[in-house]
Amino acid sequence: MNTGTAPTLDIGRTLDDGPFTGMQKMVVFMAAMAIVLDGFDGQLIGFAIPLMIKEWGISREAFGPAVAAGLIGMAVGMAVAGVVADRIGRRLVLAASVFVFGVTTISIGFAPNILALTVLRFIAGLGIGGALPCASTMTAEYTPARARTLAVSLTIVCYPLGGMLAGLFAGWVLPAYGWRGLFWIGGLLPVLFSLILLFAMPESPRFLAHHRDRWAQLVRLLGRMQRQTPEGTQFADRAEEHATAPKVGFGALFEDGLARDTLAIWIAFFMTVLALYTAFSWLPSMLTNEGISPALASQGLTAYNLGGVIGALLCAVCISRFGSRWPMVLAAGGAAVSAFAMTGINVAANPGLLIFGLGVHGLFVNAVQVPLYALCAYVYETEVRATGTAAGLAVGRGGGVVSSFVGAVVITAAGAAGYLSMLGASMAAAAIALLVVRKHIPPVVKGAAPRAAAVASH
Repeated sequence: MNTGTAPTLDIGRTLDDGPFTGMQKMVVFMAAMAIVLDGFDGQLIGFAIPLMIKEWGISREAFGPAVAAGLIGMAVGMAVAGVVADRIGRRLVLAASVFVFGVTTISIGFAPNILALTVLRFIAGLGIGGALPCASTMTAEYTPARARTLAVSLTIVCYPLGGMLAGLFAGWVLPAYGWRGLFWIGGLLPVLFSLILLFAMPESPRFLAHHRDRWAQLVRLLGRMQRQTPEGTQFADRAEEHATAPKVGFGALFEDGLARDTLAIWIAFFMTVLALYTAFSWLPSMLTNEGISPALASQGLTAYNLGGVIGALLCAVCISRFGSRWPMVLAAGGAAVSAFAMTGINVAANPGLLIFGLGVHGLFVNAVQVPLYALCAYVYETEVRATGTAAGLAVGRGGGVVSSFVGAVVITAAGAAGYLSMLGASMAAAAIALLVVRKHIPPVVKGAAPRAAAVASH
């Protein structure tokens, strides 16, 4: 209990307006590295499938359930990890998630058949999915408000970067060690990094502030962050203190006027991830179906990913200046327009133009998808932030699962025009959903001096 003489420190104001110290940046870097490994291990299966087909003597279509199982596991992992992280802390759940997908990736290297692969892919998906919301939440809660959107975007952009590194890694490992060696070596890296996270990454200060029995730990942590705290300090979170009792679980996402934003964010996530994974899973197949060589078709996905990294960072800068509503809505609209515009391209005659268009489309899609993490961090308060982020990601992953089945059907039935129209329709729906969201990230006020942390007698 507050004795009436102990000082009270507003943890939200301290973190939001204070300096961005080297220690905080190191935490963000570790979270980003976790996402790099997340994307790295998540993409290995795509490079291994051709060799698995030869070894096991089965068709490419037989791998559909294994691919879908990984996405379903990611959805479940995101949902469960978010709830657990809001109860026991972000650090342990992040380290455990990285360890799970690392160990399971190693195990895939021993898989004897497609059934074992499917089961292991689901378990690996649990870890891959669990790491994403925890890493983005840690980044959001360690970064001052003025740099938060950019920091979260940089963290999430590490997922496609991890996928690009996986391609380079596979090109080196597969010829020398085969697909089993690919998983053995690729899984060992996150296992080792999970130990670094466990012993070197501190807990979120905002999470600690909401648990009185861990205030002594918070005082020591703030000292490491160059925020000296008087002995006996009480902690409050003024921006969130209107909540009379801690609210955790999915039900809290629909209380206190959050229902509209929660549903709109879920729709935006679902539609954006549907478009994203339709590209990841089926873009090369669509291009080869139109008569483009496999080598040139792979360039289409490379252009899409490269455009995505650029778009995510550009949108993060725009959000810092203008707030999140219009940059995200316009990016979703741009993704829809670019997809519909490509339906008029003669693919066989102008493959280079189509690949350029895919790069532009990837720029716009990722300019929506990556800032959605930062939007969740803003919309939801500390007690349900990981849960809210995880729920949005889990619903979005449902879009990925749908894409694993719908993409092939659309390509077969309607070719490139139908495929591109589906991408355009998905992003048009995402634009509408983002317009419905009420609580968008505000712009960062230029020239505003950081306020001193509030330590006052209470």
